[in-house]
Amino acid sequence: MNNLHIKNGRVVDPAGGIDAVQDLFIAGGKVAGIGSAPQGFTAARTIDATGLVVAPGLVDLSARLREPGYEYKATLESEMQAAMQGGVTTLVCPPDTDPVLDEPGLVEMLKHRARLLNQANVHPLGALTVGLKGRALTEMAELTEAGCIGFAQAEEPIEDTTVLLRAMQYAKTFGYTVWLRPQDPHIGRGGIAHSGPLASRLGLSGVPVMSETIALHTIFELMRASGARVHLCRISSAAALDLIRAAKKEGLPVTCDVGVHHLHMTDADIGFFDSNARLTPPLRSQRDRDAIRAAVLDGTVDAVCSDHTPVDDDEKLLPFAEASPGATGLELLLSLMLKWAGEQGNDKALSTALARITSDPARTAGLAAGTLALGASADVVLFDPDTRWTVNAAALASQGKHTPFLGYELAGQVKATIVAGHVAFER
Repeated sequence: MNNLHIKNGRVVDPAGGIDAVQDLFIAGGKVAGIGSAPQGFTAARTIDATGLVVAPGLVDLSARLREPGYEYKATLESEMQAAMQGGVTTLVCPPDTDPVLDEPGLVEMLKHRARLLNQANVHPLGALTVGLKGRALTEMAELTEAGCIGFAQAEEPIEDTTVLLRAMQYAKTFGYTVWLRPQDPHIGRGGIAHSGPLASRLGLSGVPVMSETIALHTIFELMRASGARVHLCRISSAAALDLIRAAKKEGLPVTCDVGVHHLHMTDADIGFFDSNARLTPPLRSQRDRDAIRAAVLDGTVDAVCSDHTPVDDDEKLLPFAEASPGATGLELLLSLMLKWAGEQGNDKALSTALARITSDPARTAGLAAGTLALGASADVVLFDPDTRWTVNAAALASQGKHTPFLGYELAGQVKATIVAGHVAFER
């Protein structure tokens, strides 16, 4: 292992409460020292990080890598490169591949393929039900042994509440976390935009906020009955955040994340049917967006994820209602969080922004990541907070070139990504 000395950078480690210009020392793939070198340390390589922020590698709670089964949309190689260019060193991938991640062999194969690339650490979610069909429970114990860190239904709601209750009781017994995106199986099913004046004007079928809140009431009742720990994925509305705030106050073991797109955009960004803004859940009203921004600041939202969903041209360059939902996000996550931080107008916002994409998601997912503590795996990102770049489809490493932010100028450019002490990307 090469020893690394990163000097003169602004080290920001929210987990350790560190924000100061100091040196970072890496030995044996782990953080060996901050500020002063460990005894007998000699650097095989020194990186001058003057003017750069040195932070833990980002932890992304939802990145679809499209393998197995959807290699025409993206491959592990392309998406791992996108993760490196975005400074994302740890990612959680949903189980909605083809075939679905409901068997240990598939999970082991994905983990093995990811390891061979020697880039981001990949942590799969197993399917909660066989084939995500919402009927029979998967072998959660076997899937956990194979490397799953939790169980999800991706975008497929479970219609039979008894099945969901059984899944939560089983998960509680073995200490597993259930990851659910709250959406009613019937209300808003097949809808494609936020129910409101804009959808009506554009003639688009709507997904009401009620679809999210009805599902949350059900989930919270089942949590009270089962005691299971639940992580709520991609919350999109102010009303849902109020319910989650109350549930946390009540002491329910619940955490939640939001997609980074929902931190900035509203349904107005659909404009004249821009299919790049076709997302799941849909972009909602300005009031919802403002509530999400506030909830990220006050900690009601535990993590912000890229909700990285590469979609190919054949499925995106279609009329809005027919286009596949999803946007590429791995390479935008850092810059979009820095944009949010810059708009908060206080000095601590950078540390808060980094916490929501490093230590907080790591804690939420139960992963040893997102920190520069002594002895921690040396997953590090070096970025220039002031370098501005324009989101250009051709420059994205991801095979998915579609994002509602195309043409935007953003601040924050990743200069180097280090995984377990190995420099995996340099600009």
